[in-house]
Amino acid sequence: MSAFPIIRIITKLLIPYILLFAFYVQFHGDYGPGGGFQAGVIFASALILYGLVFGLDAIKKVAPPIVIEKCMALGVLVYAGTGALTMALGGKFLDYNVLEHHVLPQWHVPSGQHLGIFLVELGVGITVTAVMTMIFYAFAGRKQVQ
Repeated sequence: MSAFPIIRIITKLLIPYILLFAFYVQFHGDYGPGGGFQAGVIFASALILYGLVFGLDAIKKVAPPIVIEKCMALGVLVYAGTGALTMALGGKFLDYNVLEHHVLPQWHVPSGQHLGIFLVELGVGITVTAVMTMIFYAFAGRKQVQ
């Protein structure tokens, strides 16, 4: 048990609010300041805070490195896949307007632009969260040189 139980309790109280704010920034990024990068950094900061307070082994149980590695690739795949999808549908790379008429009309998305930007921002957010968390793992897990 840590010598600082108050810090552990405050951290457990803060992390849900940090994650909620990250989701707000992610999903509000289409309409105002924010988006994938900012949300990814905020989300990763919650994970890093957990790791700093509870230790590297604890955070690796919550977010195993293999899952983080897969998320790095998944985010890039979502971003690049959105661009490849727009090209496959007859548009240019990241020309989101073609998504409006080709991607499941029953979804009732406001526009192809909105769907495209949402998918790109989602991919960026996933990638940034994973990369920042993996950087933390790399630095926190290194051994001291004598």
